[in-house]
Amino acid sequence: MRIHRHAKKAATAAVLAGAFALAVGLPAGAQETDPTVGLGQQLNLLWIVIGAILVIFMQAGFALVETGFCRAKHAAHVVSTNFAIFGLGFVGFFLVGFPLAFGGYSYDLPGFDWGYGAEPLGGALVGSGSWTFLFHGGWAMLGDSDRITPAVLAFFLYMVAFMDTVATIPTGSMAERWKWKSFVVWGLFCGAIYYPIFAAWTWGGGWLGKTWDTLGLGAGYADFAGSGVVHAVGGAAALAGALVLGPRIGKFGADGTPRALPGHHIPMAMLGTFILLFGWFGFNAASTFAATDVQFATVAANTAIAGAFGAVAAMLWMTYVRGGKPDPGMMANGMLAGLVAITAPCAFTRPGWSAVIGLIAGVLVIESVLVIEKRFKIDDPVGAISVHGVCGTFGVLCVGIFSDGSYGAGWNGSDVEGVKGILYGDAGQLGAQALGALVIWTVIFGLAFAFFKIQDKVASGGIRSAEEDELVGLDLPEMGVVAYPEFGGGGGLPSSASTSAPARAPETV
Repeated sequence: MRIHRHAKKAATAAVLAGAFALAVGLPAGAQETDPTVGLGQQLNLLWIVIGAILVIFMQAGFALVETGFCRAKHAAHVVSTNFAIFGLGFVGFFLVGFPLAFGGYSYDLPGFDWGYGAEPLGGALVGSGSWTFLFHGGWAMLGDSDRITPAVLAFFLYMVAFMDTVATIPTGSMAERWKWKSFVVWGLFCGAIYYPIFAAWTWGGGWLGKTWDTLGLGAGYADFAGSGVVHAVGGAAALAGALVLGPRIGKFGADGTPRALPGHHIPMAMLGTFILLFGWFGFNAASTFAATDVQFATVAANTAIAGAFGAVAAMLWMTYVRGGKPDPGMMANGMLAGLVAITAPCAFTRPGWSAVIGLIAGVLVIESVLVIEKRFKIDDPVGAISVHGVCGTFGVLCVGIFSDGSYGAGWNGSDVEGVKGILYGDAGQLGAQALGALVIWTVIFGLAFAFFKIQDKVASGGIRSAEEDELVGLDLPEMGVVAYPEFGGGGGLPSSASTSAPARAPETV
């Protein structure tokens, strides 16, 4: 027994020693760590990869939220769009989008003085200098192997996760009536073209990030983790797609009055919201690109504050202003609205302002949902246009309002000592943010609308599912399976029915 205990201790010590060796970069077998890479650099690289993993895990949250907020007869279809978009967008971004967006990006990141790989993979493809619109370099990551460094690959992994967030947002607003084959084309297009364009203009070093130089606007367009680059851009596509598709059958009465088409699984949607909250700390805090940049603690705290205040604001607003009940769905959207809105200013503002941002976003999302549905007759089953589009735009503007100048020195290559909003003396920053928002809702929205409109014209039968398929549920006609086969109706089959033939429900909503 004594020998057994010693053997267990020795084995445990060996495992811990091996883990320590990996952590500090000691040689592992014949593979030696580059001697120019220090412990801080290794830690920062690990920080980026962990952040990317957290953002990728948010896809599970989106899948649960959207599926829960939709009807049971479409559940397999909705969850499948959220699953498939990861691979589709990834392929498009890997093959085409990444070089267009970040071919000119310098990988001399904080704490990454590696002596190699710091120079951009390419350069300007369209435009030059402060007026660059697209980049080139690192196509399909098969360029000079000495330049495709671990820092480049970590950055790619992080950015592909952000791109997939953009791609998945329209799956909510276009749910329950989007033809599968048309959805597949969107996933590839978003990763290859749609997201990379605005990413190139901002995070990639393009013209919107350089308006500090060309137009004298603060530090240029500043968006720490993507209220605009990710959420508003995704929200613009969500609006464009919903407009082209039109509302679900039965959503509006003959007089235009909206009807409730309740989601089938509110607990699922709220669990998805918690998963999104968890992943959001990778979304925002890891955008420092360095664990050695302790501002990540401020970012994480501001993120949680805004999300909490957004949820509470939505709960109180629904209870005391809009109907007397808290409404679990609106509470969830209130939290998401606060998280979306704080994503751009999370590193630049103070905790008190983060609470204010969350409060405003929690109310804004409710009112925008009502306006979009009742006034404009746009059908958005999960509120994606309001959560991501409206509150994402609000977050973009918050940078120009609430940033206090304590962080962001040299942002976008400018000479500012910190990103500072109008409340702290820099009206130019608000101008840069407003210009970015204007571009999203004109050029980028126009690109998405043109894509869906053209696709609707050229695709056989358009991009919308057949009416009879929508009535019975898209699960069996589009996916070949149903989400809940034990139950009759709701897209499922009675127990006596053959699974080889599509079921047809009565002509009811």
